[in-house]
Amino acid sequence: MDGQLSIFETLSAGQVGKQKRATSNVVNVASVPQRSPFRYPGGKTWLVPVVRKWLKQSKEPKILIEPFTGGGIVSLTAAFEGLADKIVMVELDHEVAAVWEVIVNGDHNWLADKIYSFDLTPENANTILQKKDKTTQEQAFSTILKNRIFHGGIITKGSGLIKNGENGKGIKSRWYPKTLRDRIIAVGYVKTKMEFIAGDAFVELERIKNDADVYSFIDPPYTVAGKRLYTHFEIDHDALFALTAELKGKFMLTYDDTEEIRGLARKYKLDFKTIPMKTTHHIQKNEIIISDNFEWWK
Repeated sequence: MDGQLSIFETLSAGQVGKQKRATSNVVNVASVPQRSPFRYPGGKTWLVPVVRKWLKQSKEPKILIEPFTGGGIVSLTAAFEGLADKIVMVELDHEVAAVWEVIVNGDHNWLADKIYSFDLTPENANTILQKKDKTTQEQAFSTILKNRIFHGGIITKGSGLIKNGENGKGIKSRWYPKTLRDRIIAVGYVKTKMEFIAGDAFVELERIKNDADVYSFIDPPYTVAGKRLYTHFEIDHDALFALTAELKGKFMLTYDDTEEIRGLARKYKLDFKTIPMKTTHHIQKNEIIISDNFEWWK
C-alpha cells in the first residue's frame, strides 16, 4: 500500500491517550528505489526510510528475517543497500513463494527473459493462468502476470482482470516488461546474501527466537484488510504478539491501527508508534510500528 509518511506519534503500552505528537518530513515514495517485481497490496515501500534507521541502529553483523515476505521490499532494500549481512525471506502463499523461489534460489534470468519476451494479450494471459499442474517456474511467471494484470495487484480468489486501466490500456496498464526484467536481473547481483524459504512465519520465528543477532521485520496480513488482499489472511494475531515478545533479537512488527492491536500491545507490554500515512488513493490512515526499543528513532 504505497503512500506517504507524514506525522509520527510515540505511544508506549501504558501511554495510550497520552501520546505526544511530533512532525516529521513527508516521505515522497517516488524517491524510494522500487526494487520489487510485485505491485503488492500492503507493500511497505513507504516505510523504507524508517526501516533503514531501524537496521542501522547497530553496526554489528546482523541477519534480517522477513517472515511474511509478500512483495519483499524490506529484504530487497537491505540486500541492495548492505543493511544486513544475510537476508532470510519466508512466504507461505504458494503463488508468491514460487516467484521468490525462482528469483532467489533458482534461475532468475529465466523469469526475467520470460517476462520480457511475453506477448501480452487476453488470450495469451488466460492460457497461462488457466494451465493446470504448473512447474515452479511456470507458477512464478503466472503469479507475476496475475499480479500485474489483476485489479490492484490482488491475486486472491475473486479478483479479476483490469478492464479499462490507465488511458484505456486495459491489462497492459501495469505490464512493464523491461522494468520487471531489469528489477529481477538486478536481484541476481545481490542474491548471494539472500535465502528464500517457502514456509510458515510462525515456524521460522520460533526457530530464531533466541538468536540475538537476528532482526525480524514482521508484516503480517492485517486484521481489517487481510481477508480482501491475501489468500492466507487468517492468522492468530495474539499468538504472533506472544511469539514476537519472546524474540531475543531486535524486531519491528507492523499493523493497522485498531483497538484490537492496541489491546494486544498492552497485553504483551510492547511499545509502539503510530504512523499516519497516505495511501495511493490519498486516503490518510494510521498504521502501527511495534518494536523492542525506539532508541534508534532518536
